[in-house]
Amino acid sequence: MATGQHEEAKLSVGQVAKRCGIKVSALHFYEEKGLIRSWRNQGNQRRYKRDVLRRISVIKAAQKMGITLADIQEIFNQLPDQRTPDKDDWARLSTQWQQELNRRIAYMEKLRDSLTGCIGCGCLSMKNCPLYNPDDSLAQEGTGPVILDRQS
Repeated sequence: MATGQHEEAKLSVGQVAKRCGIKVSALHFYEEKGLIRSWRNQGNQRRYKRDVLRRISVIKAAQKMGITLADIQEIFNQLPDQRTPDKDDWARLSTQWQQELNRRIAYMEKLRDSLTGCIGCGCLSMKNCPLYNPDDSLAQEGTGPVILDRQS
């Protein structure tokens, strides 16, 4: 059997929170969302296995990239027996998330470059909107920042 399957849940809530740099309430939230799990000792206190540290690290890294908790949960659900992602899993996940991150970076760069001009929102409140969007003609293309959302 792989290491960790018989590992005893020994880490307290405080130990995990301190080691991961998060609040205890975040641990409870992650557990409520099914992202991590704990076991209860004889005193009914939560205890965690050591692999929770890696699992929380994956969660934090993904969140910093803008990946939603729902997307993280979806990925975790694809792992056999709710195991913690290993090195190969991380390589696959990070490649997938890198593509999403690159898409977001491109969008943010486009937004940055459009901040002083029209983004095609249809507001007609900027002085130059009548030049970019006379009579709100962009409304035919959709809602929101139409010009910004156009594929380059």
